[in-house]
Parts: sequence; structure tokens; C-alpha cells
Amino acid sequence: MKGNKPKLSPALMFVIKFLCLFAFIYGFYVLYLAMISPGGKLYSIFFDEHLNFINWLRYVLIESSAAILNILGYETKTNGYQMLVVGHNVVHVGYDCLGFGVMSFFTAFVIGYPGVLKPKLYFWGIGMIVIQLLNLSRFVTLSIYWRPTKNVYISDHHTIFNIIVYIVIAISLYFYTRYQDKVILQSPLSWVKNEN
Repeated sequence: MKGNKPKLSPALMFVIKFLCLFAFIYGFYVLYLAMISPGGKLYSIFFDEHLNFINWLRYVLIESSAAILNILGYETKTNGYQMLVVGHNVVHVGYDCLGFGVMSFFTAFVIGYPGVLKPKLYFWGIGMIVIQLLNLSRFVTLSIYWRPTKNVYISDHHTIFNIIVYIVIAISLYFYTRYQDKVILQSPLSWVKNEN
């Protein structure tokens, strides 16, 4: 007679899946960063010059921020790493400013949570756009108004950005999980067929 093996609860399975996905996605980003950083042991000139999606994202963010500021009447100057708003601030866009940690968290959650594939794709795509729109609004705001203070920890704009984005993500994930749970309960057979 075979003994019954204890099954893991769905919640625990999700947590394990989420943590593994997050580690994989963010780990891939860190590895890729090592491959495009000159002077590193893993540096690849081919990846740096032809497949550097990290610098592409930085370029899009800097140029989009500059375009928004130009529309608002500000004069800007940009290079591959910085944006200057004449008479205001210089915004240096480092690797930690691109939102890859937040995007990795969001992607791992959406993929890891059980549900129907089509809503996952829509929700993930819209979520990525919203995260980067929030990032753009941060760059625009920083370039015009930011006055850093050393005495107040919360004045670190990375902290403020992360708090705002994680609040937006938490609210959206709440409604997303409720929607997916409702779909699964209403049509479990279609969920099984479409599950990612």
C-alpha cells in the first residue's frame, strides 16, 4: 500500500515559484549587466555593442523625459547617461534607476500566480508600461524640483520611487489576483488548458 505523500499548499507552491522566478529574472539582469560592463570578467564587446537592452532602456527613458520637458518649455541636453535641464538639475540615470528590481518582482508575481494566460499577458504588459511611466515622471520631477537633503533619509528619491511603485503594484495585484481567482473558480477546465 502506497503512503500518501503530503502535498504542498497552493499558497506555498506560489511562494516557491515566485521566489525562484524572481531569482532567475533578476539574476539574469545581474549576469547581463556583467556582460556589458567593460573591464569585467564576463564582458562581451558583442553584447555591449549590439544587444545592450539595458542601455536601450536608459536611452529611451532619458530621451522621453527630455521630450516631455521640451514640450513643457524647458531646455534640455542629454547624453547616454545624463539629462540636464538648463537652469535646473542634472539627472544621472544609473543602473539602479531603471526599475529592473521592480520589473523583476512584478514579472515573477504575474508569471507565478496561477491563472489564465491572456489576462496575464495584458496585465504584465500594462504593468511594465505603468512602471516606466512612473519612472519617467520621477525623472521629469527630479530634473526640475529636486533638492536633496542629507539629514532626511526619506528624501532619497529611490526610496520614494520604490514606495510609490510598490503601493501601485500592491493595489493592482490585489485586483489582478481577485480577477484570476474568479476566472479559475468559474471555469476550472479552461484555466487548466490555458494555465502558463
